[in-house]
Amino acid sequence: MSSHPRSTFYSLRHLTLLGKLSPLLLATSAWAQTNVTKDTLIDAGSALDSYRVIGPATLTANGAKMLQVFAEAGATVTFSDSRIDALNNANGLTLWGADATLQRTTVVSESRGLSLTADSSAGRHSQALVIDSNISGARQGALVNDSTLELQRSELRGTGAAGLGADLFNGTLIAREGSTISGSQNGVRLREGSSPSGNSTLVVDNSLVEGVNGSAIVVGIGAIRPASAHIDVLNRSTLRAGNGVLLEVEHSADATLRVNDSQLEGDVVVAEGGSAAVQLENFATLKGRLENVASLAIDSNAQWVMVGDAHVGALSMDGGSVRFGELNEFFTLSLDSLAGNGTFVMEADFSSGQSDKLDVTGNASGNHTLLINSSGHDPHAENSLHMVHTGGGDAQFELQGGPVDLGAYSYDLVRKGDNDWFLDLTTRVVSPGTQSVMALANAAPTIWYGELGTLRSRMGEVRRNPANSGAWVRTFGNKYNVAASAGVAYQQHQQGLSFGADTPLSAGDGNWLVGVTAGISTSDLNLARGSSATVDSYHIGAYTSWFEAESGYYFDATARLNRFENSLDVRLSDGKKTEGDYTSQGLGVSLEVGRHLSLADGYFLEPFAQLSGLVVQGKDYSLDNGMSTEGERTRSLLGKLGATTGRTFTAADGRTLQPYLRVAAVHEWANDNQVKVNGNRFANDLSGTRGEVGVGLALSWAEQWQAHADFDYSHGSKIEQPWGVNLGVRYSW
Repeated sequence: MSSHPRSTFYSLRHLTLLGKLSPLLLATSAWAQTNVTKDTLIDAGSALDSYRVIGPATLTANGAKMLQVFAEAGATVTFSDSRIDALNNANGLTLWGADATLQRTTVVSESRGLSLTADSSAGRHSQALVIDSNISGARQGALVNDSTLELQRSELRGTGAAGLGADLFNGTLIAREGSTISGSQNGVRLREGSSPSGNSTLVVDNSLVEGVNGSAIVVGIGAIRPASAHIDVLNRSTLRAGNGVLLEVEHSADATLRVNDSQLEGDVVVAEGGSAAVQLENFATLKGRLENVASLAIDSNAQWVMVGDAHVGALSMDGGSVRFGELNEFFTLSLDSLAGNGTFVMEADFSSGQSDKLDVTGNASGNHTLLINSSGHDPHAENSLHMVHTGGGDAQFELQGGPVDLGAYSYDLVRKGDNDWFLDLTTRVVSPGTQSVMALANAAPTIWYGELGTLRSRMGEVRRNPANSGAWVRTFGNKYNVAASAGVAYQQHQQGLSFGADTPLSAGDGNWLVGVTAGISTSDLNLARGSSATVDSYHIGAYTSWFEAESGYYFDATARLNRFENSLDVRLSDGKKTEGDYTSQGLGVSLEVGRHLSLADGYFLEPFAQLSGLVVQGKDYSLDNGMSTEGERTRSLLGKLGATTGRTFTAADGRTLQPYLRVAAVHEWANDNQVKVNGNRFANDLSGTRGEVGVGLALSWAEQWQAHADFDYSHGSKIEQPWGVNLGVRYSW
């Protein structure tokens, strides 16, 4: 039964008649019906009934239960905390040029939950605001004809076997704030209505539209003319389809789909003779097929992810990207035209000769980048890969992030002719991964010498009181700039702490002192493209010093064992990272001879010669992108010849102040420290001569206490030390 026969007579091919029919043509329901001709309030105590609201009257329901409700032109219904249960295939709530507001209300119907239609004779459109409510109908959750329906935190469901969440005829449907529109078949269908012009509009704002067994959205055709629809999917909204089709556009229909800040997965399918334009913007993503889409715009960090070979008419880009599938999927994108500025995320495999390809058959313009997946494996074929072809135009293509990292080397994009771009093996350069591996192997000697300097540079302190035992602690920091001529360019920052204790021994004419030392340092390496490495070094060692006071001759010796904990963090050309780590051991010895010459007025001169050697264990390891490394032993043999001069100022109670200056020539003999990356051999070479200068200040404010501050600088063609500093204190007893 029906509260008003207008709820049962609709035929989708005769909607032009809706505005001409009169309520007088309709039979009455078997249920009683209350005609509302003035403002009326019903509540939980009101009798169960159906209502016909005649404008300009208002029906207000608060906690009421009703059967079907029909509101004519100029009428208003306002329901809160209420329920409508329509009977016998009747609509739940029908608006005919009327307005409605529903809050926390439930509507259930065997036909349509809501029906909104314009009364053309009265020139009035229907509009409804539904808040925190649930609307369901077996045929449709809602029919919106030349009217407007807005949902806020509400559900609209078509529950029958072929149910639609909503059916629009030149209507506007807005779903906001977590609303759901769901149909057993399709979520929303948009078609032409009785109005001679106009489009249907669907706005999905932070909400869900789903077709449980069919498409999420269908733009269809009717009896009058092709449908035209505008669809906005905004603010983290979701489209869900049982058949995988998010938007289906039928023959002769046309649709515009705009996706903003939402992540969608599914297809856009346009029938022959139909038309669709898709716009992705503001970090939106769409993963799926675009079948027979006339135009695609990708802006403001949005992305289309392809799932197979594809053809699109016109592609325009403004800061967006196209991803050619997932890893090990190789697709071709064909375009009629290309414009704007965008990024194409692609993949290339030299070993199989496969790659993604962009094929623009017509005009291409703008500046575009290719972001090609990096790999830790080397190419196995000496060929070039065809990445881009255009039919003409002034488009430019380049690699984002520079040459593509493929194993030990990186490869650049080369333009051949006017309209083709290739990834070419002849352009290879050493990859950041290889550079990082080389830098780690090269860093061990500078780490060892940086730690050694804190002990060697102030052995004069312990020789000053040879008869006393003592303990000391020093903190230090160094910076090294290594040039590309050494094999790889990088910057190294080192900081650490050393400590030790020693005791005197007497033998012959001289005085011997022996001691033990330990410490830790951390070195950070900064490389090209944001890659970095870290080395944590732990050392233990022993040292001895001999000094003959009468002649001024001295001899110092140090031996240390180091544990190097190495880690890599490599930034690859495609923006990804790869990591690796390993541990190695090192053993080094340093010998120094010299003579302390006392001059007048507290001045002194101390010429010296030093020879140091280091061997660091080689280690095989891999990075997590598959790059393999075979590390050979790292060796260093360093000679130093120089002199220290200064003046000692003496005060009462054993207090002294000693400023000093040190200059030296330093030479590294080791010139072929090698490492293999994916079987390719690379050499580090820090050999050569450099100059070194240091200044410092030693202070003794009591017989037991001494302190010092030491500052160093050195420069050579392959390595520079812009600064080095160590500060220490010693206590004797």
